[in-house]
Amino acid sequence: MRRRRILVAIAGLALAWASASAAYAITNGVPDGDSHPYVGLLFFYVQGNEDPQWFCSGSLITPTVVLTAGHCTNGAARAKVWFETDISQIVGFPEDTVGVWSAADGVRTHPGFSWIWQGLLGWASIDTGVVILEKPVDVGSFADLPPVGLVDTLRMRTNVDLVGYGGQYKLQVSGPPGGRWVENGMRYYAPSQIVASNNLNSDMWLKFTQNPGQGKGGICFGDSGGPDLLKGTNVILATNSFGANANCAGVGYSNRVDRAVVLEWVNTFLQ
Repeated sequence: MRRRRILVAIAGLALAWASASAAYAITNGVPDGDSHPYVGLLFFYVQGNEDPQWFCSGSLITPTVVLTAGHCTNGAARAKVWFETDISQIVGFPEDTVGVWSAADGVRTHPGFSWIWQGLLGWASIDTGVVILEKPVDVGSFADLPPVGLVDTLRMRTNVDLVGYGGQYKLQVSGPPGGRWVENGMRYYAPSQIVASNNLNSDMWLKFTQNPGQGKGGICFGDSGGPDLLKGTNVILATNSFGANANCAGVGYSNRVDRAVVLEWVNTFLQ
């Protein structure tokens, strides 16, 4: 899920975002440090506006290509990405800091992406996007794309690693019902597991548990497009799309990257 409006305050907590629309940030997790240096924070801009309008996470899969969610790239004219583990250490508005801009015409959304809004799992189709950078980035390693159909070979309760930036706790204040999720500007990691899904379109979505009572992490506001990695590897099974509720608990859903319709399109940018 991405944010439609951004309030940025870098002092202490660094980032506090308001007004939500889709996937959140890693909850019940721990600071990632340098474990996943290829996961970055993306700010998106629209034509004619110099201020970022929403933010997401994404995975560097080549020196110049970042894989993210289609609902993140959809409607954006340009993007900028940071790979720092903790951007709260950056002084000033992120626009004034070192980051890497997208190339001209470098924000792309899968042509099959669409908003369909037909119940929980009808939220979007082919939720895939890429950001092509104007200069190469060297973070020491890259995320890998999966082979076609990899998720279908995995057992239920297969362990996955969730990685992203965003809210780790809920601030009980006036405003949005139930409080507001707050971020501290750090990249976080949390463990989760694949769970069974009997939905008709389960071939599109990876369903995972995000039950903190069982020690599982989840996605919450600000983490759209971040990777669901096969545990202990850099292989992206899916990219974060949305959660089942505003409490960032229960189950979450991610767009499967191992589908032929996704991989064939993404690979056109790697040639």
